[in-house]
Amino acid sequence: MSESINMEMCPVYAPFFGAMGVTAAIVFTCLGASYGTAKSGVGISAMGVLRPDLLIRCIIPVVMAGIIAIYGLVVSVLISGDLKSPMTLYAGFIQLGAGLSVGLAGLAAGFAIGIVGDAGVRGTAQQPRLYIGMILILIFAEVLGLYGLIVALILNTRSQDAPQCMIRA
Repeated sequence: MSESINMEMCPVYAPFFGAMGVTAAIVFTCLGASYGTAKSGVGISAMGVLRPDLLIRCIIPVVMAGIIAIYGLVVSVLISGDLKSPMTLYAGFIQLGAGLSVGLAGLAAGFAIGIVGDAGVRGTAQQPRLYIGMILILIFAEVLGLYGLIVALILNTRSQDAPQCMIRA
């Protein structure tokens, strides 16, 4: 007897959407993190000329930008752990949504951290009292990526509740 799979709910291309979720999570969060790191690094370099004593203190934007990529790595590992064949379209689409949510939120957060970090450290070099305000704005920018991580984790748990593909003999 040959085995057959319910092809309407479990097509062979369903795991592709989960794999795209993994890709979206890591690629977009790394893009955001790299932009945030580069943009903040430019500001830190300019600030280091004026106030080298504040250099270590103003490295916070670079650290916060790097954390964004960790969010994408966590979601990518979780989604890839659930990839299997056969797989329902529902699970594949949910995993794609999880990857896109953390990826695009991480991209936006990285852009915000880069812009705030660049302007903030330059401003801190001229007026050190701006440091606390810069840190608060950076926290609000980082939270955008955290929101995407939370949504992705919720979606990923929903993909595990998906109906299973039935193998018929």
